[in-house]
Amino acid sequence: MPVMIMPKAWEIENFLDIRDNKLHVSGVPADAIAREYGTPVFVFSEARIKHNVERLKRAKYSIDVPLKVCYAAKANSTMGILRAVMEAGSDLEVNSGGELWKALEIGFSGNQLIFNGTSKEVWEVEMAIEAGIYAIQVDSVYELSLIEATAKRLGKRANVSLRLVPEIETGTHSGLQTALRTSKFGMMPEEAFSAIGRYSDSANLEISGVHLHIGSQNPESEPYAKAFTMLFESLLRVHRETGIRLKHINLGGGFPVNYLRDRSQESEFPGEQRAMFQADFEPADAIREAWDAVRLTAESAGAADLLHEITLLIEPGRSVISDAGICLTTVRNHKSRPLDPLVSKTDDWLLTDAGFNILLSMETYKWYYHLISAERAAEPHTCEYKLAGPLCDGGDVYFDIEGHGRLPDHRLLPDGVRPGEILALLNCGAYSLAQASQYNGRFLPPVILIRSNGKAEVIRKRDTFLDLVSRDIY
Repeated sequence: MPVMIMPKAWEIENFLDIRDNKLHVSGVPADAIAREYGTPVFVFSEARIKHNVERLKRAKYSIDVPLKVCYAAKANSTMGILRAVMEAGSDLEVNSGGELWKALEIGFSGNQLIFNGTSKEVWEVEMAIEAGIYAIQVDSVYELSLIEATAKRLGKRANVSLRLVPEIETGTHSGLQTALRTSKFGMMPEEAFSAIGRYSDSANLEISGVHLHIGSQNPESEPYAKAFTMLFESLLRVHRETGIRLKHINLGGGFPVNYLRDRSQESEFPGEQRAMFQADFEPADAIREAWDAVRLTAESAGAADLLHEITLLIEPGRSVISDAGICLTTVRNHKSRPLDPLVSKTDDWLLTDAGFNILLSMETYKWYYHLISAERAAEPHTCEYKLAGPLCDGGDVYFDIEGHGRLPDHRLLPDGVRPGEILALLNCGAYSLAQASQYNGRFLPPVILIRSNGKAEVIRKRDTFLDLVSRDIY
């Protein structure tokens, strides 16, 4: 009788699985990718990106209005990834003129784009207006005046929505809180309403929506109902005070990814950290619950008709791309070190070629990426190792060197890991490449996209020596 082998908790159907003891990514052996293209190397799955976009688009069946999914390009704006997102049927949210240019260059139309940001320059505003984008998300009253003046000078009409501060706190990392009075984003509701009244008759502004964002990696779904209700109340007030019927409500993004699917490490985390890294709920469910709450509010206010004419926007980034990408790294060095002269126990150190220059969140946010052996994926991962990267920087480690318990002190891998073994960091498709640098003169890694037909395609080349000095004058 055949022996049933239970899948690992981190395996994802049709994406990450184990065959012949090796990690496979959309059917392609991870170690073969590493040996062909070198490490570190990022590997993404086109099929997983499409799956994640479709998962988010399912929310349209929970609401009675059109849904516009706008992938947050800041999570990863590599051109091949943007193309995959576009082909998956998603629109796009950009945060700079550079991201806007990349979006237009890859083939997004103006009507598919929204533009966030706190410090937009005139040339960026000009570019957005000329492209006729769906909405410039206005961060302040001053910025609204800047957009109007720019549109007037160009002889055009700019589509805008106003970003509000909802003062909703969630259980995410402090650096990912974006909806509080103390955060840098948006304008207080009263000043926004005053500005709408002041500019309601402008020939150069089309005030089309209101917007907020409650932060990223939110462990609970309930805050979305609060946020959506606030947006509707804002829409209602705008209509009653100015007669303007807003065309859209933007609920932002922040839907979580479960970084801690394999719970073998969970005892290492404090409760608050564990809740955030294990956050896992269906965005469609959160949006349905939020919509139900808003519908009741609208009906009790006698204003249900205002909901009939809006489009709901969401801005997912992490939930589209994070678990669609992994980083393959090779162990380059090994050493043992006694913990204490009086204790016989030692620490086994593994030094890899993937540092925080390509995984910056491990240092800045003490972020957790699950680690496995790509070559011995089926074997028990029960041996403790200290993991660190290659940078000449004491903070370039896979644990919280400050000792605050925000990351596990050790990572669990098979017995006997030595130089040459290929490891895989999972769920690192978001905010890794986007924040990568050439710190220590290290090459930015190549990016491989596994197409839906199983073909591995290079969508970004590894840096060369010339890339390290391409902008230097010497």
